Amino acid sequence: MKKLLLLSLFALSGAAAVQAAPARTEYVTRIESCEAILREFMGNPATAIPASVLQSAKALVIVNQFKAGFVLGLKDGYGVIMVKRADGHWSLPVLVGAGEVSFGLQVGANASETVMVITDDQVPRRLYNQRFNVGADAKAVAGPKVAETERYNHDILKVPVLVYSKEKGLYAGATVKTGWLQRNDDANFILYDTTYTMPELLYSDWVKPVPEVGPLMGYVQQIAP
Repeated sequence: MKKLLLLSLFALSGAAAVQAAPARTEYVTRIESCEAILREFMGNPATAIPASVLQSAKALVIVNQFKAGFVLGLKDGYGVIMVKRADGHWSLPVLVGAGEVSFGLQVGANASETVMVITDDQVPRRLYNQRFNVGADAKAVAGPKVAETERYNHDILKVPVLVYSKEKGLYAGATVKTGWLQRNDDANFILYDTTYTMPELLYSDWVKPVPEVGPLMGYVQQIAP
């Protein structure tokens, strides 16, 4: 009887573990949602990123975060990071974890969508070995939008991270903290069917794009050639 009980417990724990691990379709959905976020930002002059900013980009991060508490705000989510390689082409979109947004919180908000333009090519490498705190580990400011093109100071392009969000009240150059980003090798193993990790996925051509990431890669190459 005890043996049967133990076997049952092992079976249940195994089933729970399988259920807890997201399927590849979930990771594909994350890629597609990040593409949709970027397209939505660029399609509206009130949130669109100017061409001059995109020309300075060494990396892009697109983040989708969800509210985990009623007043404490957004604490959990996911995103992708892409880097511009030395040959001018953009890398594979690499999945990352994201959380704890600390600006523009509103009671009742359900989600937060953010695009970060990274202008320092060393910043993405900080994700290799640690959780990267945007605004703490690298200075971050609200990026100028297309609607503000004639008014913003071009010195802002020297800031390592330019943050674009849909929260009202943020003006170009305002210092912000947008929480943390963290590598998610397990997700990328499943998405790309590979054992290569973040450094190889971002900076090498050893892993070929899977069909599902093609639209995002093509769109980023189009808006930031």
